[in-house]
Amino acid sequence: MTDPLPPDGESFEALLGQFMNMLSGANDPSGKSTRDLARSIATGGKSEHNIDPVERSKVEELVRVAELRIQAATRSALAGKGTLRVEVVNRTQWVDNTIEHYRPLMENISSAMSRSMPAPHDLADLSDDDPMRQMVAGLAQMLESMLLTMTTASMVGELARVALGGFHLPVPRPADAPLMVLLPNLDQFAQQWSLDPDDLRLWVCLHEAATQTVLGVPQVNRRLNGLLARYADAFERDADALRDKLGAFDPGAGPEAFLELNRTLADPEMIFGAIRSAEQEALNPEITALIAVITGYVDHLMDQTGGSIIGSYNMVTEALRRHRAQAGVADQIVARILGFELDQNQFDRGTAFIEGVIERAGTDGLDRLFDNPDHLPTPAEVDAPGLWLARIDLPLS
Repeated sequence: MTDPLPPDGESFEALLGQFMNMLSGANDPSGKSTRDLARSIATGGKSEHNIDPVERSKVEELVRVAELRIQAATRSALAGKGTLRVEVVNRTQWVDNTIEHYRPLMENISSAMSRSMPAPHDLADLSDDDPMRQMVAGLAQMLESMLLTMTTASMVGELARVALGGFHLPVPRPADAPLMVLLPNLDQFAQQWSLDPDDLRLWVCLHEAATQTVLGVPQVNRRLNGLLARYADAFERDADALRDKLGAFDPGAGPEAFLELNRTLADPEMIFGAIRSAEQEALNPEITALIAVITGYVDHLMDQTGGSIIGSYNMVTEALRRHRAQAGVADQIVARILGFELDQNQFDRGTAFIEGVIERAGTDGLDRLFDNPDHLPTPAEVDAPGLWLARIDLPLS
């Protein structure tokens, strides 16, 4: 992220003024500062073309096909109700929607972070009207909004550079939110990997419909949202550890102190790592196991439905799963901030669980996965499908 502070050599007064403007801009209930920063990261500061209405209509038709295939491949109890809506977007639109969809989660995280911030240095030696004292006195109140802006914007902006749909990460969105297809990224990916663009579009539509279907199962949605919310709220106060990460921020030390603080706050992993709690460490395996099962089941649905309607299904699947396995640093950091691991080991883990259940009990056994909340597997059961089947009283074949 580009430092918003002026370079060394400018007057200290100018640096303080710009730093205060950054803080004041972050304290923006409308979220404009977050959107502006995320858009800039996503687009590199360049303007984008609107989506061609003809291309939008083509994608909407593909979503209808994908929806029918997913409904046919799932039990009526699992299949979504009503017609799926889709919004074909560019990066800017993807950013705006995602910031709104993730807002409750990010506000919980930001609030927890602000509770964990160390107190500012003792300013007793400064007079009440000293500009430095006044600035630092308001720092604690502004810090929550500042962290929310910088963390949300950097996360969402980086994801918008690589996402193809709304479920780049398997995180639930609001029930009434439309599917999203990020068309410029999708077409760029097709060109880079020499894929048939129409086949890739249908694959992504199918994947979005499948993921929405699984995350729309009430007990899955409640369980995952509940775990994510608990994780977000579990950042605990550890002023000493966080102060070690922030360094001895001393406003009286001049521009260098503010530059160093800015660099630290621009790296969310440094702060999150400093205040990750024991409760979060305990929740991480639960969230990760559930995410593994969700991705494994979605991959199963894709393999069951995609081959019959996508001519180059195997080629597209290989490219996209290789791309997924090579997720960038931004993806990994975002997943860790939200509370789960997302790497090839976890994707393989989910696939092994699904295949293990089918091998022992067939697709009828797999259907029991979504019968009721008690049937969602524990982390240990994800690694031992036979234990899960035994617990829900299914005979082994």
